[in-house]
This record gives sequence, structure tokens and C-alpha cells, in this order.
Amino acid sequence: MSMQKLELTWIGKDQRPRLEPRILLEDPVRSYHAKQRVTDKDIFDNRLIKGDNLLALKALEAEFSGKVKCVYIDPPYNTGSAFTHYDDGLEHSIWLGLMRDRLEILRRLLHPTDGSLWCSIDDYEAPYLRVLLDEVFGRKAFIASNVWQKRYSRENREAIGDVHEYVLTYAMDPVQFKAIRNKVPPTPEQTKVYRNPNNDPQGPWRPIPMTAQEGHATKEQFYEIISPAGVAFRPPSGRCWGLSKATFEKLREEGRIYFGKNGDSQPNVIRYLSEVEGYVPWTWWPHDEVGHTDESKKEIHALFGKVDAFDTPKPERLMKRVIEIATNPGDLVLDSFAGSGTTGAVAHKMGRRWIMVELGEHCHTHIVPRLQKVIDGQDPGGVTQACAWPGGGGFRYYELAPTLLATDRWGNLVINPEYDAGMLSAAMCKLEGFAYAPSETLWWQHGHSSESDFIFVTTQTLSAEQLDALADEVGGERSLLVCCGAYRGVTAAQAAQRWPQLTIKKIPKMVKDRCEWGHDDYSLNVANLPMAAKPPAVPAQDDLFGGDAA
Repeated sequence: MSMQKLELTWIGKDQRPRLEPRILLEDPVRSYHAKQRVTDKDIFDNRLIKGDNLLALKALEAEFSGKVKCVYIDPPYNTGSAFTHYDDGLEHSIWLGLMRDRLEILRRLLHPTDGSLWCSIDDYEAPYLRVLLDEVFGRKAFIASNVWQKRYSRENREAIGDVHEYVLTYAMDPVQFKAIRNKVPPTPEQTKVYRNPNNDPQGPWRPIPMTAQEGHATKEQFYEIISPAGVAFRPPSGRCWGLSKATFEKLREEGRIYFGKNGDSQPNVIRYLSEVEGYVPWTWWPHDEVGHTDESKKEIHALFGKVDAFDTPKPERLMKRVIEIATNPGDLVLDSFAGSGTTGAVAHKMGRRWIMVELGEHCHTHIVPRLQKVIDGQDPGGVTQACAWPGGGGFRYYELAPTLLATDRWGNLVINPEYDAGMLSAAMCKLEGFAYAPSETLWWQHGHSSESDFIFVTTQTLSAEQLDALADEVGGERSLLVCCGAYRGVTAAQAAQRWPQLTIKKIPKMVKDRCEWGHDDYSLNVANLPMAAKPPAVPAQDDLFGGDAA
């Protein structure tokens, strides 16, 4: 009997893309950094990638697997309305398939113990996305379905006004995540109760009542207290002091007990604002704590004016909440649906490293200038004031390389003529699982997979004499993968026997069946996707909610 499991099924679920692991090409004209260091903690190795985000994630996989601490994504919600920068009206099954393909790679990029994924979504797709995330990450990985109050005024155009979205949270190791997640800093609303009526040099404070439920109290918690004004106090009936007498006397000596303005009130413990570490996060994220859609639009308007503003930007305070819970300074944050660049802007200001991926032209018109303003310390809004951001750091701008193999006029797969020697070596290293690291002294070392295993890439046809010389240089203690256009003078069996330290493969033959070559667009755009084949007719079955499937 075959094992069965609970899963979400859709048309075309078994159709998976065979992704080409592209290399990334830096455009130094669009890369940007501050003219000088602001602090010794400035971060310059952030990455902005323009291109299809599925191909970009595949391009990042070899270098960044297990290294990302926080993934935040805000994918198209599949609501049926056409957004300015995304065609959001996808057929339901196509949307699920495209999300699954991306989530599987994102999971591999996350740190195995400290990594967490945060995904914004609305009611339309949230139930299905939850089941899909359970399948990709495992049900035990679910942490919370955080509710973000995106509006502060009523929506009167609907039968029931839409006031919220979700931020779904999954962790690679839920137990570890609970142990390492950071507390949420107190908001201005929560800290306004801290005052300084006596000009305490330690700053604002609030009085904390000393009494507690009698419950499991010990005899050390029942004693008389004499105030500075000579008033005697004992715990009320059914209660005790929350401190032992020894602890109380110690705090009193330190000036941490408050008896009121005249010294004749019931004692309270002084708690300073500087001692407040924060609050344990909960799932209700009100607009006054994390911002709302009007606030986010104003942030975009302040940066770019009201022309061509995004319809659904997220406020910087919302991103700050995610990043402050999930990461610490220096951690890596990734957003593969970058939009207007809010994630990178906030991560940069908070001292985190970041990677963003965006396909649209607004990568140039919005994200690049926005990050330049952040780096120059000229960002006027968002969380800038909250974190006293002075500017600094930088980012490197990349685009996906073209496909490695192109079709010639006779329909044959050949090495793309746009590839130079360096690009070809880097691409072959990525395809074969080697780290691209050309040696400055050894011409045949283009990359390595270990301290003794190397790769050499050339389009030349190598003779037996050339392979003899190469084998002599490699020696008997090292191994070398030779990727060449062809070789002559010996058969494959003879080559293996004659040069045991060399593994010789011909390009493009060695890679032509690896993946889908020449496929440049896996974006969430239904116009670019083929229709899934219709499955054979089957009897109706129960759907997820127990009804007959249509």
C-alpha cells in the first residue's frame, strides 16, 4: 500500500521547470557606494539583481544556500486585477505552480536553524498558500499568521470592508527560532507612560506596584514597610509583597522605591525605560505600530513624487517589524519580489545585508535611486528618524547573463557567442558545482570544489600532447575536470587510462540535456506561459473543505 499525505493538488502540479543556473553580470555603472565610510560597520556587498526572479534565485543557490537569515516576499496576490507593475490576474493553478517553484529554492537558501520566511498575502490566496507552505516547509515549521491592519478608515465599497492582510511566518527550526527571535521594541504609545517627575538622572521611569497575589508566597513576603513620611504599609488582604524584605531594602537603598510625591503613598518599584528590552511579538500588528497603506504611499511620494506611484507598497515600519524580529545586525535578508525596494532600504538602515531581485524597469526608475538616497543619507521618510540613519555602505547591481547555449541557424545547440572566456568559465563552474576562482599563477585552474579538485574550461580542441602536458602540471595528487570543445588522438577509454587525474568532457555536449536553454522568462505573467494540458476526466472528489469539487 502506497503512503499517502495531505497535500494541495492543482492542474499541472507535476510540471516543473528545468532551470538553467545562470551567472550574474555586474554593471559597475549602476552599482553604487558612499564616497567615504561613515562607520566601521558599513556594508558594501549588498546585491540588487534585475531579471526573472526564479532564474535569479537559481543563480544565487550555489553561493548562498543555507546563508539567508530572513526571506521576505510580497508576491502578486492573484486577485484578478491588473496592477501597474505586475499582471496579477493569473489562472489559479499557474499561480500555485509558480509560487511552489520559488518557495522550494527560497527554502534551500534559508539558514538551516536560524532562517525564517515571511510572506505577505491577502484573503484571496492565503488559505491555499498556507497549505502550499505546509507542503514545502512542513506543518511544524509554521510560526504565525500575523494580521496587519493596512487601513485605519472603513472600506465602504465592499459588502464587508477589507481592512487587513497577512504576513505568514515559517521557520526552518521552530524551536530554535523561538529561542533566538528578538523582542519587539516598545512603541511611542507604550513608552508614553514613562515619565521623570523627580528629574532622575537615569531618565524616564514608571512605577510598578509591589503587591502580588498571595498564592505561593513565602513568609519573607509579609513584612511592614515604613515610608519616608512615617506611614506604615502592609500587604492588603489576599496579597503579599512581590519582593522579599532583603530585595526591597536593597532597592530602597539604590533609590528604586517610590512612595509618591510626598513620601506617604504605597510603595512602588521604579522601572526605567532604559531597562525595557521589548515585548514578545504577537500576531496582531495594528497600523499605529507598523504603518498602513496611506503611510507607505506617502513614503513613495516623498521619494519619487505622485507620478507612477506603486499601488500596493508596504510601509517601512512593517518591514522594520519583520527584520527586527527575525534578524540581528549583519544578517542577510532576501526579497525576490522587490517592488519599490522597501525591504532593501529598511534592511540597509538597520545594518543588515540584503539581496533584492526585481524584473520590471522600475528596478532602474525606483529601486536604484531610492537606495542611492539611503546610502547618501538623503532618505527623508520611513524608519530613518527611528534608527538615526546617517547614510553609508553600498550595493552591487547585477543582471542575469544570457542563456549559455543558443540555437544556430541549423537548429543545433552551440555556446552563446555573447559569452567570452571568463563568462564561459564561470558558467561551467556553476553548472558543475565548482567555485569560480581563477588562479593568478596556474593557467589551468579556473575553479575548485575542494583543495585538490579543480576545473579547466576552454573551447579549444585539445591534442593528446596538450593533454599530456596538462596532466604533468596537475600531477598525481590533484584531479582536474577538463571542459573543452573536443579532444583528438585517443578514445574515451584510452583517455581515462592514460590520464587518470583528468576527467575530460566536451562542451556543449556535456551540458545540453541539463536544463531548459534559452528560457528567459518565468515571471508571474500569464501571457508568457503555455496552457497546462487538460487532465483526463475523473469523478468528482471532495475538495479541501469537504464539498464536491466543481
